[in-house]
Amino acid sequence: MKLGVIVFPGSNCDRDVAMVVRDLLNQPTRMVWHEESDLSDLDVIIIPGGFSYGDYLRCGAIARFSPALQATVRHAQQGKLVLGICNGFQVLTEAGLLPGALMRNRDLHFVCDRISLKVERTDLPWTQEYQKGQIITLPIAHGEGCYYADANTLASLEDNGQVLFRYCDTFGVATATANPNGSLNNIAGICNRQGNVLGMMPHPERASDPMLGNTDGRNLFEGVVLGLAAIGAKA
Repeated sequence: MKLGVIVFPGSNCDRDVAMVVRDLLNQPTRMVWHEESDLSDLDVIIIPGGFSYGDYLRCGAIARFSPALQATVRHAQQGKLVLGICNGFQVLTEAGLLPGALMRNRDLHFVCDRISLKVERTDLPWTQEYQKGQIITLPIAHGEGCYYADANTLASLEDNGQVLFRYCDTFGVATATANPNGSLNNIAGICNRQGNVLGMMPHPERASDPMLGNTDGRNLFEGVVLGLAAIGAKA
């Protein structure tokens, strides 16, 4: 079982993610340079936050063409796990692994804050260590985190249970006030139809170490590790 964290020019959360999975959870982890094309040794690929290739053109637009991302697409098509956080979510939409797009925040300002999220589904590795309907707190830091999709795509996401995390107030209500960026349907994180690809704007890696005073994000990574262990036990 091995996890890989892709490193693009401009990535700035890659070491944060590696610290969680490698140092806190003691999982074999390697940093994947964006020019690598053979990722066949990995079970999970994580695309971290930051500003891949300086966010030129638009966020994630250049990263989708990198050799490592093309290998990630093949990895996902094989049913293996892929996680995109913040800029990683933007990259996944640009690459077509997830539907929709991330646009400029509603008020056109960069938002750095801690927000409440409602866990909508818990039958996937990503969320199996949470309770359905659980309210968690995770940090956000983005300027283009407003999730947008056409009406048919939104309806499909909702009907198929692909919304895993939703911005909400402390009571779990998805209000406009609790929505930090204007995302449609208060969407904070979605998966593909198969459930093996997850994209989310909040940063679970920044809420995983007890020293930071919040470990709400750690459950996500622990769920992935448990899911992989279960797969390995069946093999």
